[in-house]
Amino acid sequence: MLSTEISSRYGRDADDNGVPLASRRFSATLRTSHMAKTSWINRNERKRATVNKYAALRAELKAKKDYARLSQLPRDASPTRVVNRCQVSGRRRAFIRRFKISRLTFRELASSGLIPGVTKSSW
Repeated sequence: MLSTEISSRYGRDADDNGVPLASRRFSATLRTSHMAKTSWINRNERKRATVNKYAALRAELKAKKDYARLSQLPRDASPTRVVNRCQVSGRRRAFIRRFKISRLTFRELASSGLIPGVTKSSW
């Protein structure tokens, strides 16, 4: 579709694809754009499973102070490689441990009144 056809059909409030800008703005506010890629979330779960698999062996090797064999284990067997992620969006940054969600999700849920005992403060 030509841009002249778009402008004549939708007026000045349309983008190049013919989508009215007002509807794009509205849909952008409704969806959460903070969602992490599914592959990152799955990778973190695999790391968590690997940590659990090698936990006993790592503890045993650390007790024996056998660091040569400890270094032979997979990198993802180390618990420091597991990242805290938001339960709702999967975001890793700005994680609030007490609620296990990110600050953005926390703000949305608290504003909606979905977190018991949390109120907006003002002074």
